[in-house]
Amino acid sequence: MKAAQGDRIVIRGTTVESSDRHGEILEVKGADGAPPYHVRFDDGHETILFPGGDFVVEHSKSV
Repeated sequence: MKAAQGDRIVIRGTTVESSDRHGEILEVKGADGAPPYHVRFDDGHETILFPGGDFVVEHSKSV
């Protein structure tokens, strides 16, 4: 998986009760767009994230 700063991410909810989480990649910490990613979610929470199978990158159009 490759991503760039400014790309949007979606983590799909894994159960009926859980909703999708959306955020923005603030920094790519791995080489050549590889994880981990510093992400700010739309609720303001920031974390360092290694993506799993429920993770989708929406590449920014300004690339």
